[in-house]
Amino acid sequence: MYAERLHRAAGAFRHPDPRAPTPWSSGRSNIVGIPVAALLNNADATVTICHSRTRNLPEVVRRADIVVAAIGKPEYVRGDWIKPGATVIDVGINRIEDPSKKSGFRLVGDVAFAEAVEVAGAITPVPGVWGR
Repeated sequence: MYAERLHRAAGAFRHPDPRAPTPWSSGRSNIVGIPVAALLNNADATVTICHSRTRNLPEVVRRADIVVAAIGKPEYVRGDWIKPGATVIDVGINRIEDPSKKSGFRLVGDVAFAEAVEVAGAITPVPGVWGR
């Protein structure tokens, strides 16, 4: 069901092989990061669990075919960190100030969407896909 939502959201979404030779990256929280890593590990994926203080994080993320961003910081993962053609699943939901909005804020993910969409093969928008 979730893969179907991703397919509709990303247009030409192609479900990646979890046994890909390059690592997956995600956060380390007990809510998202660790469970996602366990699910991927059970699917024979080689999982790299990262966090905001991982050394050389951009280089680690750049090697990943699939990035699950759940760091909890708005637009933390930059577009130039993403491997061309990678699948990016942005789990983050962050509220940032935006005086142009009636509410005074807007929602963004943990990935800088405008930058990453130019590089990623598929990406989930925030708000829009996760949690629907």
